[in-house]
Amino acid sequence: MIKSPAILDDVDVATAAARAGADVVLARYGQRLTRLDKGAGDFATDADVAAEEAILRVIRAARPGDAVLGEECGQRGHADAVRQWLVDPLCGTLNYAAGNPLVAVNVALRNGPAAVADPFSGEVYFTDGDTARIRRDGEDAVLSPTAATRLVDVNLDPPFPSAPGFRAVDLLAHPGFVERFRPRVVSTTLALAWVAAGKRAAYVTDGGDLAASVHFAAGIALCQAAGCVVTGVDGAPVGRAGRGLVAAADAETHGLLLSMIRARG
Repeated sequence: MIKSPAILDDVDVATAAARAGADVVLARYGQRLTRLDKGAGDFATDADVAAEEAILRVIRAARPGDAVLGEECGQRGHADAVRQWLVDPLCGTLNYAAGNPLVAVNVALRNGPAAVADPFSGEVYFTDGDTARIRRDGEDAVLSPTAATRLVDVNLDPPFPSAPGFRAVDLLAHPGFVERFRPRVVSTTLALAWVAAGKRAAYVTDGGDLAASVHFAAGIALCQAAGCVVTGVDGAPVGRAGRGLVAAADAETHGLLLSMIRARG
């Protein structure tokens, strides 16, 4: 039985919204896309905009009084609202526009439930803030992070605010890194969901306050709820106090990566 919007809880809203965006992304895949220039080589597409509109419809129906910060449509409602949703309707636009299906749809209530949808696998990763789960074919399972794969995703996309002290590309050249791990570069925050699910050992990226970012908030929430070790690249807590992100399946992996980052700094 489908719940009416009035009685959906926040985790239901997050998962339904992410799924709605993912449905649009999947439906538009392979079609002719209109590119919307953002400057500095960045762009969105009309698929990004359509996916965000689908997400907004779900949130508005269930939580009409909540504020929303969207990657494409900007701020809706007060920026300092107690309840604000962070929406990235298509993380991996360059991949998508090039015909690469490695993308994610991210929806997070700031300091609350969050969901990350993979449009092409049909999987939705979600958290109520306490536990993290994956929904596949209508069945839910608890996420279990593990470093067993030894695969570490490193985001090489600009900007690089911590350079020259830290540059992600330098981590790939560290001899200890290639001895212990196997690097991957997917250029989408779907990799954060993979860390929570045990498909990746860790994820590393530079940046500022990523906890409040439409791109990263949902993935960070998933990793934290799954029991991953999550800090900035400087070891500080994620948020205004830290910079960038190191999300690892366990403390050993996290410690090794931090030691390598500090050695290059």
